[in-house]
Formats: sequence, C-alpha cells, structure tokens
Amino acid sequence: MSARARIVVLGAGFGGLEATFYLRHKLGEDVDLTLVSERNYFLFKPNTIYIPFGHDPESFKLPLKHAVQRKKIHFVESGVVGVEPQPHRVHLRGQEIEYDYLVIATGADMRPSEIPGLAEHAVTVWTPEEMLRLREAFARMADAAKHGERQRLLFLVPSNNRCSGPLYEIALMTDTWLRREGGREAVDITWTTYEASYIQAFGPRLNTVVKQEFEERGIHGFSGFVVVGVEPGVVHYQNNEKRKYDLLVSFPPYIAKETYRSLPGDDRGFIHVEPDSRRVKGEDRIFAVGDATDFPIKQAFLALLQGDAAAEHIGAEIRGRKPELNFEPMSMCVMEELNRATFAQVPLKYTGDPLHPVDVATEDASHYKVGVSPMWRLGKKVLGVYAPWRFGHGEPFHAGFAWDAMDLGLKVMSRLLAH
Repeated sequence: MSARARIVVLGAGFGGLEATFYLRHKLGEDVDLTLVSERNYFLFKPNTIYIPFGHDPESFKLPLKHAVQRKKIHFVESGVVGVEPQPHRVHLRGQEIEYDYLVIATGADMRPSEIPGLAEHAVTVWTPEEMLRLREAFARMADAAKHGERQRLLFLVPSNNRCSGPLYEIALMTDTWLRREGGREAVDITWTTYEASYIQAFGPRLNTVVKQEFEERGIHGFSGFVVVGVEPGVVHYQNNEKRKYDLLVSFPPYIAKETYRSLPGDDRGFIHVEPDSRRVKGEDRIFAVGDATDFPIKQAFLALLQGDAAAEHIGAEIRGRKPELNFEPMSMCVMEELNRATFAQVPLKYTGDPLHPVDVATEDASHYKVGVSPMWRLGKKVLGVYAPWRFGHGEPFHAGFAWDAMDLGLKVMSRLLAH
C-alpha cells in the first residue's frame, strides 16, 4: 500500500456518498479519496415520487462540485468498465485508476423485459424521466375521469422487485390526489403484487397498515398475484387470473446496474459481501454497499448504514484499530400519502436460509415501530432537507451534532406517533 492510502469509491448515490464523506470525516486528509460517478450530481431518489404530482425533477438533484472541492476529494465523471482485483485497478471509460481500497456503490437498475409485454404496455417508475411520463399519464386519466369516462388504474409489483415501497406510496398518493382533483369516483384503483403480504420485506405491521389504507380508500388489493405477461389492456397472472386496465403502473424487476465479472455475484449481478463489514467475499481490499450488493432489500437508509460500515472497516484497517461498528440491518422509512404518512422502523435479521436470507426481527419490540399520522409528512420533509444539506457540505448522514439532533427528533416522534 502506498504511503497515503488511495481509496476509490464508485457511485454517488446514498451508499457511495455516505462512504466517501464518512471516510473523510474519520480519516481527515491522511488518505487520498477519489469519487467516480457517471453524473456530477446526487439524485435524492426517495422524493422523486412527488414528480407525478407536479414537482420539478431538477429540485431533487444536488450538484456535487461544492462538496467534493470542500473536502478535497478528486471527482471523476465517468462510467465504470470493470475492476481488476489484482493489481488493484479500476477501468473507466478512457482511463484507469489504481487503488489501495475500493468501495463499489454503483447501484441497481430495472429489467422490465423479464415480464413479456411489461416494457411496452406499462408506465414504469424508476428514473425522473419515467416519473414525468407517469405525470402525463395521470393527467390524461384524470381528464378522462372528469369527463365521465370510467378509468381502470392498475398498480403491479412483479417478482424480483427488491423495494416496492415507492410504488405503494404512489398508489396512496394517487388516491388523495384524485380526490382533490375531483375525479376519484370515476377511477377504479387495483393493486396486485407477487408478495405473500403487502410490503412483505418489512413485516406484519406494515401489511396491516396497508390493508387498512386500501380498505379506507377503496383500493382493491391482491397479494400472491405473480404476473406472467402483459397485453394491451390486460395483465395475466400465474394463478390464471386476469386484470383489465386503462393505465398500468409498475416497478420492474431489479438487476445490478453494473456487472463485475471479476468479483463474486449472483445471477442478477449483485455482489456477494460479508454481512458485517460489506467486504467483497474473497477480497481483502474491495467493499460493496447499497443496491449493488446481494442484500435482498434495496433501500436508501440501508445503503447509508452499509456505507458507514464499509468506511468504518476501511478506516480501522488504515489506523490499525478495531472497527467501532458493523452493518446491523435496520430499515427506516416514511411512506407519503399526501394527506398523511406512515412511519416504519423495522429491525432485520439474517436467517441463514439462502432462499430467504433476511427476515423481520418482530421480537425486537423496542425498535420495531409503525405509525400513521399527518405529522409524519413533516418528518419526511425534514429528511428530504437534511440528507441533501449534509451531502451538499461533504458530510456523512450519520455523524456529528447534526445527526445527533436529527436522531433525537426521530426518536421523540416515534415515541409519540408510533408503536
């Protein structure tokens, strides 16, 4: 290793930025930090759910120039071609970078083509551009409903989707929005998911909340519906059921955004890592965090925790000390509904079962909390300001006085508004 450790981070999403800024926070300028990303901004993706309801996509983009300059981080705007574990080299488009430690945080992508007809007939939700398409589709639907034309709106979660929460948010937000627009009575809203229960990855409490929300809002929900194909106006399921639609909205199956053939991974390109440290299996100097890894649930808060753990383990090795924290999977989210929001804090645990590697630690009553209140909309707005503010100043999400204050506020709110 060189005199000053060279640390390269691939990806400027939640996991990548958290790892980068945590390393600078912990190690100061004793290491050389390089951040590589295809884009020169951070996209606050959790809030792109507001785009279909009128928000400007540009408002969720945070330029990275100020943060990387402030923290003396070398920024390379480029795509990744591949990684050579030996001799510690990253291949980018047009150049190569050598490293002593590497953090891979290149995220996930969608593959709607897995479901015949899905790409051709559904409006999918992933990128800001797709959210704008959904805005246009909603506007047409609402206009038709106001003119007395019955509309069938179908939300669809297919197999191999790894984070269906945003689509649940959009479905609940759509109900509220249509009521405000005056077209709800003419729109039949149906929800189908391959999951055995609603938001299955986050346990029975959220399933109960979603059931109640669907019943109150008149949304027809069906779980255990595995889609096998989509045709114009109709979706076909494995159980021989069919559902007709005028507008189909879906969150497609997940795959890794980049496939690293030199590293161990699964059939969808997700990298195999050690649970505690996020170290790539079989590699001493390579770590992977967030949606790029084989952790089965893809979510921003979990990516932040993984970024912290990887950075802490790298920093500990460089400093010659024991790491102070490991990755302990804990999901935290606020589901927007436009008239109220649902807060969920969900402790997770490893099961040892390769077919079902992670489950909800329902026995951890002190951390497993769910609550529904209009006040949680304020919590979501605060988080939407806090994360870009921290990243915009080159600071990690989970560190310092600012995080202590945020954490205290969340704990007080969860104590009062969740159980």
